Amino acid sequence: MITTLKTADYWREQLQLTTHVEGGSFRETYRSGWILHKSTLPPGMKGNRHASTCIYFLLEYGDFSAFHRIAADEIWHFYDGEPLSIYEIDSTGHLLVHKLGRNLHLGEQLQVVITAGNWFAARTDVPGGFTLAGCTVAPGFDFEDFELAQRWKLQAQYPQHKDIIGTLTRED
Repeated sequence: MITTLKTADYWREQLQLTTHVEGGSFRETYRSGWILHKSTLPPGMKGNRHASTCIYFLLEYGDFSAFHRIAADEIWHFYDGEPLSIYEIDSTGHLLVHKLGRNLHLGEQLQVVITAGNWFAARTDVPGGFTLAGCTVAPGFDFEDFELAQRWKLQAQYPQHKDIIGTLTRED
């Protein structure tokens, strides 16, 4: 196992991260100057969008990125820390658990793609650990296309995943 010499506090300070509404800490690092007109975008996007956006995202053990969905594909990139579990519920109701990390021989991946419109959440499972990741969204992220899950609604839609939804949503 590779250990980092950096801490979550180090990354939060050096990268100037702030609190994110879904959990964790983040900072946007890129927003393309290219604007895509709404008429060229897939259904579900509520306006013109930048071609791409990118953020740093930090999660510590005990916190989580709550179930949410966006109208574009999101690519997660592993940078440092412990492996991250990303839970994705696809359009058929199938739960996928992706492992973002550097231990490829253990089935972890350096990059994970979450499909547009799928519900997803994430957490670091190693006590005392953290994960520093990056997230790239194309077409670019906009809060108009962001939906934070309501626990009761998501559990009613996917009762087979009631427990993980209960764990990875905020109070209604």
